[in-house]
Amino acid sequence: MADRIRTRFLVVGSGVAGLHTAWRASEHGDVLLLTKRSLFDSATAYAQGGIAAALGAGDSPSLHRQDTLAAGAALCDAAAVQVLVEEGPARVRELQTAGAHFDLDPAGHLMLGREAAHSKNRIVHAHGDQTGAEVARTLVARVRDTKRVRVLEKARVLDLIVRRGVCLGVRASIKGRATEIIADATVLATGGCGQIYRYTTNPVVATGDGFAIAHRASVTLADMEFVQFHPTALDTPENPLALISEAVRGEGAILVNSRGVRFMRGRHKLAELAPRDVVARAIFREQRHGPVFLDARKLGQKFVVRFPGIFALCEARGIDPRKDLIPVTPAAHYMMGGVVTDLRGRSSVARLYAVGELARTGVHGANRLASNSLLEGLVFAERVARDLATIRSLTTTLAPANWKVPPLADRGAAQVAADDIRAVMWDYAGIARTARGLRTARDRLAGIADRLPHGATEEQNMLQTAQLVVEAALLRKESRGGHYRADYPRAKKTWTGRHIEL
Repeated sequence: MADRIRTRFLVVGSGVAGLHTAWRASEHGDVLLLTKRSLFDSATAYAQGGIAAALGAGDSPSLHRQDTLAAGAALCDAAAVQVLVEEGPARVRELQTAGAHFDLDPAGHLMLGREAAHSKNRIVHAHGDQTGAEVARTLVARVRDTKRVRVLEKARVLDLIVRRGVCLGVRASIKGRATEIIADATVLATGGCGQIYRYTTNPVVATGDGFAIAHRASVTLADMEFVQFHPTALDTPENPLALISEAVRGEGAILVNSRGVRFMRGRHKLAELAPRDVVARAIFREQRHGPVFLDARKLGQKFVVRFPGIFALCEARGIDPRKDLIPVTPAAHYMMGGVVTDLRGRSSVARLYAVGELARTGVHGANRLASNSLLEGLVFAERVARDLATIRSLTTTLAPANWKVPPLADRGAAQVAADDIRAVMWDYAGIARTARGLRTARDRLAGIADRLPHGATEEQNMLQTAQLVVEAALLRKESRGGHYRADYPRAKKTWTGRHIEL
C-alpha cells in the first residue's frame, strides 16, 4: 500500500521558480516542496550571468521589451514579455530586501552589466559571477525560515494524478517508498533538460523529468524544438561542463580559432555579443577545423576581480585566463519550450501550474535573451503564488492506492541508455539539424526505448523528452532562433508566429 500525504499546495523543484513559489505561496496555506536531490541542486545555483531588469538610468521596461522581442525571433508572446519587464524590477528589489547581496558601486547603487543583445546595462550580478548561487542561498534561507513550508529531499515524482481533467497531485518515490501526494494545486518547477545532450552546462538533475511527466498526463507542451546552446562552455571532459559566462565577452573577451584569428566580426555586426544562437553556430562551424578559444588576456587582473568564480574554475583545470587562451565549446544550456501556461502560470490541466524553465510562458520565443531566465522564474513564480490563493480546497476523494515504486532492474544498462540518448541528440538533434539526421535520431531513440530496463524512470523521462524535441524539430521546416535546420537555413514568413504543440 502506498503512503499518502495531503497538503494545500505542492511544489516540485528547488530552483529559483520553485523556491520563490513555495516561499510566497506559504502566505496562503501549507506548502510541500519536493526536490530530487537537495535544495541546492538546481540550474539556478550554476547561473553566472545575472538577472536582467530595467533598473538603471536611461533604461526602461519598454527598451527591455524591445530587446526581448528581438531576440525571440517573432515567437514571443508580447503580453508575457510585458509582464516580465514591467514586474521584473520590483522582483529584483524584493529579492534584495529578502537578503540577496548584489554587487553595488561605491555609492550603494546596483552595478549593472551588459550582455549579448541587450541595448543597455541592466544585468544585476552577485559576487561577480555567482548570481545564481546567491539567489539560491537567499531563497533557500527564506524557505527554511518559513514554518508553513515542509521540504522533502531525495523525492522523485513519477507521474501526475489526473482525474477528469483535474490534477489531484502526484505519485512519487520518497526515499524509495511509494507515496501519493494529494494537493489542492500542484506546481511543476522541475527545470530543464540539458542532460539529454552529450555536452551541457546543466546539472545532472536536469533530465527533462517535468516535460515527460506532463506529456504523459496529456498536458499541452509547445516549442520543444527551441533549445538554446550556450556558446562558451569550458571545453573539458566533464559533465556538466563549466560555464564561461557571456559577461566575459561583455567585458571585452574575443573568440579566436585554432589559427588565432578572430572570426565573429565577419559573422555578425555585434561580433562576440551577437545573439547566442549566432555565436554558437559560428563556433560549431569553426570547430570543424580545430579548437576554438576565448581570449580574455587583455582583461588581466580585472578577470580575477570581476569573475572570481570563473577564474577559480579555469585555474583548477590548469588554465590562467590572464595569460592563457580558454578552450570553449557550445553546450546545451536552456529550453525555451515546455508546458504551455497563461500569465498566471496555469497549464492546460486544471489545478496544475508550471513555472521556470519547464514552462513555456511565451517570454523567450525562439531564443532566450541573456539573463532573462532568473527574472522569468521570479516574476512568474510570484504570479503563480498569488493565483494559488484563489484555489479552493479539493473535495474529491481517492480510494487507497496499491502500487510500488518499480525497482531498477539493471543500473548499468540504464546508464548506457542515458549515454546513448545524449550521443544521439548531440549528433543529430543539436546545433545544426537536418530532416535526415532527425529521422535517424527518431529511429535510434526508438531502439533505445526497446532496451530500456524496467524501473529506469529517470532515463525514461530523458528518452521521452528527447523524442519530443526531435518530433518538434522535424515539424518546423525553417531556421529560427535556437532551432537551426541546415536543409532549411532561413526563417520563413509562413512560420512567423506559429507554434508546434505536442
